[in-house]
Amino acid sequence: MCMKNENKEFIENVQLAAEALQASQHCTAFTGAGISVESGIPPFRGERGLWNKYDPMVLDLSYFHRNPEKSWEVIKEIFYSFFGKAEPNAGHYLLAEMEKKGLLKAVITQNIDNLHHKAGSKEVIEFHGNSNRLVCTSCGREAVPTDEILKGSPPRCKCGGIWKPDFIFFGESIPSEALSRSQDEAARCDCMVLIGTTGEVYPAAMIPQRASQNRATIIEINPSPSLYTHQITDIFIQAGAVEAGEALQKELFT
Repeated sequence: MCMKNENKEFIENVQLAAEALQASQHCTAFTGAGISVESGIPPFRGERGLWNKYDPMVLDLSYFHRNPEKSWEVIKEIFYSFFGKAEPNAGHYLLAEMEKKGLLKAVITQNIDNLHHKAGSKEVIEFHGNSNRLVCTSCGREAVPTDEILKGSPPRCKCGGIWKPDFIFFGESIPSEALSRSQDEAARCDCMVLIGTTGEVYPAAMIPQRASQNRATIIEINPSPSLYTHQITDIFIQAGAVEAGEALQKELFT
């Protein structure tokens, strides 16, 4: 088979990963910020992270309630002017195709960018919520963040309450349903595919660890080694989400 990346280790690991995926009875994916970097969305942390440009305090729940206008000024810029233009890449489409073909049961994502849904994935467990939903802090009503709804500073619901993006702010707990479903997947899966996650953010980082403890085969896709690589990873494909996604797509489906 011909691949753009002619590195022998890369080719061998793609083939090993494809074999493991095809042999799996219950495969789950676990994704982090790295899968969306090649869609133009920078991570929050790291050298080029958003927190080098913005004060993370704007996503602190207490600060948001005290200063909703200041928080929303940054929220609009990051999540609705910038993130809203991003499109899925080959990594997202690979997981959607795997689900469609019965090779993947669910995607657990730490991301809030909605790109797995855009790519066509149906079973998406959103560990940290989704920026494509708003919830009113007064009446609990939910809405999609259209330009009309986002008018105002801060944007307000018909009841007069302030809209809040339906993702986890600092100071909030992980949604109980997302947490329980993720833990269930970690207990049930016999294979877990990690894409673009470093293992630094807790409690999310515990999910792959639990899968490994339950003897699941861990396939990791990352351009650089992560905290998982030398601890729980069985097959390491050292590449970005697009390159690895395209290679696995060919190996699995052509």
